[in-house]
Amino acid sequence: MNKIFSAIALSCLLMPLVNSPLAAQDHWTRFRGQDGNGVVPDDPRLPVHWNAKENVQWKTKILGWGWGSPVVWGDRVFVTAVHSDLDYEKPKGGLYLGQGRPAPPDTVHHWMVYCLDLDDGTIIWKHEAHQGKPKVPRHPKSTYAAETPTIDGDRLYVLFGDLGLYCLDLDGQPLWKHSLTPRKTASGYGAAASPVVHENQVIMVYDNEEESFIAAHDTVTGEVRWKIPRSETSTWATPFVWKHADGVEIIVCGRKENRAYSTTGDLLWHFDGKMSVLTIPSPFVVQDLLYITSGYFQDNKRPVYAIRPGARGDISLKTDETANEFISWSLQRMGPYNTSPIVYKGNYYTLLDRGMLTCHNALTGELVFNRTRFPQGASFTASPWAYNGKLFFLDENGTTHVMPAGGEFKIESTNELDELCIATPAISQGKLLLRTASSVYCISRGSKP
Repeated sequence: MNKIFSAIALSCLLMPLVNSPLAAQDHWTRFRGQDGNGVVPDDPRLPVHWNAKENVQWKTKILGWGWGSPVVWGDRVFVTAVHSDLDYEKPKGGLYLGQGRPAPPDTVHHWMVYCLDLDDGTIIWKHEAHQGKPKVPRHPKSTYAAETPTIDGDRLYVLFGDLGLYCLDLDGQPLWKHSLTPRKTASGYGAAASPVVHENQVIMVYDNEEESFIAAHDTVTGEVRWKIPRSETSTWATPFVWKHADGVEIIVCGRKENRAYSTTGDLLWHFDGKMSVLTIPSPFVVQDLLYITSGYFQDNKRPVYAIRPGARGDISLKTDETANEFISWSLQRMGPYNTSPIVYKGNYYTLLDRGMLTCHNALTGELVFNRTRFPQGASFTASPWAYNGKLFFLDENGTTHVMPAGGEFKIESTNELDELCIATPAISQGKLLLRTASSVYCISRGSKP
């Protein structure tokens, strides 16, 4: 009787979550989810504990390398990867102090798109978007599939940064492609900014050392609807589509300036953010505040900005200012290198690659706790995520550090996968999708492989 009662109670608890599109998180459409912030509503199906066997619903090996996150629509998961006909130097974790590869590998590569079944991990289809030898080198930690795809329910948009933008239907049939002229990037690191989609436009940014631009393509035809030159050098931050009461803005970070564009490419506002020499973290929004940051660990410029909606024109801070009409607060030496920050339950958390965490009040920027080190010298590239009152930090060795939300640094448990992990996870329908160097794991509470 107790078991029957428990089952009925659990089904009643799950019912509103399953029936609510927001709570169920039915789709995961871009890097870090729809709002780009890595936070999802509470869901009892989402796990706190796992390892290579516990709470694993399925595990599917993916041929090739790729650090793009999975994206989800309905019962399908989409990931990209690139594999080579011959072995060459494999990506590895760590810091490289500006040292990239001098030349691309001299071997044929295959740029692939995979579709998996969300329920059992079966590969439903795979599509080879391109075959050939890479024309540009890449960062020693990165891959030729560093970008996360984006999806709108009708079409999947895949950007292979220095190669082209590809559109497929959800059954894997190619619909259009737009080839890119590969450009020189800083230290030969290659591209990594992911595309985003808004209504009938898919938007991409290609900041490089030669000819930077932002462009919008028609989602149906692939035609360029507008393309705007950018006075920028190499950056790697994914743009963000910000919808608020005053309209829709496309937010793009830059080393020289942070900018907001209209959906027709007009410049709405901009400011000199004195950004880091390497600008990588992606902008995101929580409760009508836009957060922008950058922070190469050897750079003195590591700023953070919290921005209110409604800005127009130049909103740069004056000398010695930390706030103005539209910049709610700022900090000058708190930005992370690769990871994007997270705001959860009123706090703004900065995860540093070198294994430290800082916490500020998300509304005021007031310090809650300063740099506190994770145990065992963990290092990070994947961005954090949060649900069910917990924050999750996935290190490069495959260990996820679990911390209760709040004003205290306290790691209450760790979850081991023992494999290189660079990609940021996706979350959908009570399932956590973790990508390792070799596989995609689907992790859900109570699952048995």
